[in-house]
Amino acid sequence: MQQPAGVIGSGKFGTTIARLLSLNGPVIWYIRKEEAAKKIAEERTHLGYHIPENITITNDLIHLTTSCQVLIPVVPSQYFRVTIQQINPYLTPAHIIIHGTKGLDTSPLSDEEIMTRRISRQDVHTMSEIITQETVVRRIGCLSGPNLAVEILEQQPTATVIASEFDEVIQIGEKWLNSRIFYVFGSYDLIGAEIAGSLKNIIAIGSGVLMGKGYGRNIQAMLITRGLREMISFGKAMGAQPASFLGTSGLGDLIATATSPLSRNYSLGQRLAEGESLSEILETSKETAEGVRTLRIAQQLAKFYKIHVPITETLYKVVFEEQDIDKSLEYLMRYPYTKDVDFV
Repeated sequence: MQQPAGVIGSGKFGTTIARLLSLNGPVIWYIRKEEAAKKIAEERTHLGYHIPENITITNDLIHLTTSCQVLIPVVPSQYFRVTIQQINPYLTPAHIIIHGTKGLDTSPLSDEEIMTRRISRQDVHTMSEIITQETVVRRIGCLSGPNLAVEILEQQPTATVIASEFDEVIQIGEKWLNSRIFYVFGSYDLIGAEIAGSLKNIIAIGSGVLMGKGYGRNIQAMLITRGLREMISFGKAMGAQPASFLGTSGLGDLIATATSPLSRNYSLGQRLAEGESLSEILETSKETAEGVRTLRIAQQLAKFYKIHVPITETLYKVVFEEQDIDKSLEYLMRYPYTKDVDFV
């Protein structure tokens, strides 16, 4: 792999991916702000972590796209479409894009419009759908799995999933990312990996709420397992395979995100339960908690598909309508589930 791989995004996970790629070959890392790019290039550190010498820092999209066939954008979902539109003029069908963004898009609708009007599946886009809509690139993949950035940056081992309709994309992703601390599985269920990666953030918020209220592991386990059922309900409605939610990018990612204080969404839920308002948390958070935006969208999608997702609906009321958490939990405990497992 003499040609470098390209990374777009300067957050913690973008830093993680750039460092992982550098274990297998040269990397060009696009940093949007020129001053930040110069500082990282000079100091060879970012967010407190060393940046290897085979990572070239650039602020030039033309240099990035002409030098790299494989591009990995890792930016928050709310900025994903704009980012893809910015690089689109320099993309060709020869490019391969494997995104690492876990969220959903409803542009041109604003967050406020999502909450005040009915939306349909046509209004909701995965990141791979954005790439298809905005570019000529067709070899598209998704990076999804239990990838808590801090643990990987500290050289702790984990696994991930590269999902794509193309064998070539999966194979290239494996070659670039496989290492002694990072193992890559392949999946053909692209939509399944994207939906699982997005919806698990909702359940992570709920899990954080439970911990913030001082509840124990029993109820946390119940939330995670019933939350998985809701994720599968959404996935089936949107065309995903239920089996995809039982693997690394589904259940694996859900467990990691919904049980770790390193998870931004888990931490947000915990802070909510401890008395902070949503606006206070969002204003003081350094990184995006994708679950908040996804919760808005999922609430409306549930109405569109007419599916029963009591955890999603209750969390929506807790997060956006300040519904009492103890009463919400009592409601969920008494919700009339007819079967424990009804999705296999």
